[in-house]
Amino acid sequence: MCYDIKASLEAQLKRATRNQDLKAIEEIIEKLVPLTDLPLHHASGFSHPEVLIYTNEDPFHPIVATWGLIPHWVKSVEQQKKIWNNTLNARVETIFEKPAFRDAATEKRCILYVDGFYEHHHYKNQVYPFFIQRKNKGPLALAALWSEWINPDDGGIITSFSIVTTKGNTMMSKIHNNPKLNEPRMPLMLSETMEEQWLTSSRDVENKIKELLSDDNGVVLNAYTVGKLRGKNYIGNVVSVSDEVVYKELEAEELNL
Repeated sequence: MCYDIKASLEAQLKRATRNQDLKAIEEIIEKLVPLTDLPLHHASGFSHPEVLIYTNEDPFHPIVATWGLIPHWVKSVEQQKKIWNNTLNARVETIFEKPAFRDAATEKRCILYVDGFYEHHHYKNQVYPFFIQRKNKGPLALAALWSEWINPDDGGIITSFSIVTTKGNTMMSKIHNNPKLNEPRMPLMLSETMEEQWLTSSRDVENKIKELLSDDNGVVLNAYTVGKLRGKNYIGNVVSVSDEVVYKELEAEELNL
């Protein structure tokens, strides 16, 4: 699963800066960034933050979208509110089967750039949050799906997205050990080559995505424990929320990350 992220403006502009179009970047900062909730030192998907995503329709110019995909076929605001918290993540194994995601999987794929993500580790009936990032601290490109929904009450358009998840790797299998889940999960992280494949439209999309899953993305991760992200000890969306916090009780577990 991936319900908590860190996203700075620098990370979010990762793809736009590849073209080195300074004027375009200035326009993004001036016109789009004020519409977002950036910077997000920590944000929960359940708060539905507004961020920048890069879509298959315009791969190098981002748009503003809210976390929690709203399928185009949702008929009312009441239905939208009911489904919103259930579409923060989309399991890559079933995105072509689930009604909420199958249209987007075929036609509307996007990338979300983040500095890292948070995951919770269970140990002796306690929960400990970890922050996971690239070992070189560069931005992570997360595969995602997006949608445009027209509010039937006022005709307004809401652009939304869901982060695609896959089976956890060796590191994540140690961290994401929720006993209520059948297996560890993690966001589907893309190398630069995989980014282009993810965004490129194809008649054989489903098989192309299966090929991506069989490839080594070459993304080397680093993880460490941070302060509580829930409850009375949560310090909020501040810079220090991703600072390392050592829990002595975890030393006995010897995770060897």
